[in-house]
Amino acid sequence: MNDSSPLVLTFDMGTQSARAMLVDPKGQVVHKTQYRYETPYVSREEGWAEQSAEFYWQSLCRVSLELKENSGKDWDRIMAFTITCIRDSCVCVDRDGKALRDVILWLDKREATNLEPVSPFLKLIFTLGGMSETVKLQRKMSSCNWIKSEEPELWANTYKFLMLSAYLNFRFTGVYADSCANLIGHIPFDSKARRWMKKGDIRRSIFDIEPEKLYTILEPGEVIGKITPEAAAQTGIPEGLELIATGSDKGCEIVGLGCLSPEKAALSFGTTASVAVTSCKYMEPLPFIPAYPAVIKNCYNPEIQIYRGFWLISWFKREFAEREEREAKELGVSAEELLNRRLKEIPAGCDGLVFQPYFTPGITMPTARGSAVGISDCHCRIHMYRAIIEGVGFALRDGLKALERRGHINIKELYVAGGGSQSDEICQITANMFGLPVNRIQTYEASGLGSSMVAFISKGVFKDMESAVSAMVQVKDRFEPDMEEFAVYDRMFNQIFQKIFPRLLPLYKKEKSIKGD
Repeated sequence: MNDSSPLVLTFDMGTQSARAMLVDPKGQVVHKTQYRYETPYVSREEGWAEQSAEFYWQSLCRVSLELKENSGKDWDRIMAFTITCIRDSCVCVDRDGKALRDVILWLDKREATNLEPVSPFLKLIFTLGGMSETVKLQRKMSSCNWIKSEEPELWANTYKFLMLSAYLNFRFTGVYADSCANLIGHIPFDSKARRWMKKGDIRRSIFDIEPEKLYTILEPGEVIGKITPEAAAQTGIPEGLELIATGSDKGCEIVGLGCLSPEKAALSFGTTASVAVTSCKYMEPLPFIPAYPAVIKNCYNPEIQIYRGFWLISWFKREFAEREEREAKELGVSAEELLNRRLKEIPAGCDGLVFQPYFTPGITMPTARGSAVGISDCHCRIHMYRAIIEGVGFALRDGLKALERRGHINIKELYVAGGGSQSDEICQITANMFGLPVNRIQTYEASGLGSSMVAFISKGVFKDMESAVSAMVQVKDRFEPDMEEFAVYDRMFNQIFQKIFPRLLPLYKKEKSIKGD
């Protein structure tokens, strides 16, 4: 490749920041800009998480214009553009495409309370299928149900109920369409069939959005539309440039790491930590939890999430690391870097301190709480910091074992992405905890890389994803496991960590009843 090779412009719209980058066919991020949100979201009520839809569009325009200014003549080499985005975040728009309310983000924990009961027939079906509690929780947690019950007039005026990715697609092109690999959330979407649920599907009763409020579904690699003159003026993107459908941030991250087969697992060390694989066979990672459509056609990404994941590092830093925050400013480094340097001071297993990272309840753990077990007078702040990292690692290992059991697969190596993967110390601890090699690729922008790969395939630069991965993904660092430490972790995982949640569950339930939830 030379400096006249085509480039793909990719936007990565995350929970904490917006990024724009130009990616070449070698997998190099040629130019990048980033805007860190001063206020990622607002909470008008406890547990709520909302943000203005216009905020995301203006953030996108900001990084696009800055990238154009900084990239010079390389801007003229753009052949297509893509966007990858946070999942399960929704917005209602009117007939002109204007947002009627703020985006409800994936972090939001509000629950609908004034729901109409399901029919006796469906109630019986869900009970016989062992799904009654899951359905009850899913209905309460669905944002569309909350809007319908709490803001009925707004719902009546809603022309389209969009995922954030579909909203941004519309702002670019004027087209209501999105990739099936973006349709992840509390919506009537059939993940296995990669289409909206049919009218008679009993699952529609969980989140029964009227068909006319939905929109066109495309496969990754298809053209959503061309950028409109208005959007071109606001973003600096050439008028008429094609927007290629790709997938969600996690889905693009998986292919960006080169995890195209079940023996390679993708670990995401982000706000939400997750473990996922790519499989041509549809399998639910946990009962009643769908496998998400992959950005590879006819493939799926079974995934298990730890909702607060590496957010816990931010929590620890805010609550316990004032000293490191102060020193970091003086040295011009991050507080995380200073904390990570001290991880080697603490032995594997943290001298018996075991941390359970289930801070946020979910569908499979509706009464979960976090816990720290085994605290003694020998423990200090850095023990707790390492225990948090190990706790997330144990939870991810539990998820990996579940994927192996459900899919009858044998995972042989790990690929990491997300903020936590930038730490050599965390990568090495992860290898030791899993007893598997951990690979880190040439860029931390795995989601943007994966999204751009789809566009290069769509435009004929590569014939398929395997060819794109071969050309664009390079393993930069490989961390081999210390099997002596693995033996320590293996005993702790089997004899302690896996037993904590079942033992504490009755107490979590009692605590919930005392609070009156």
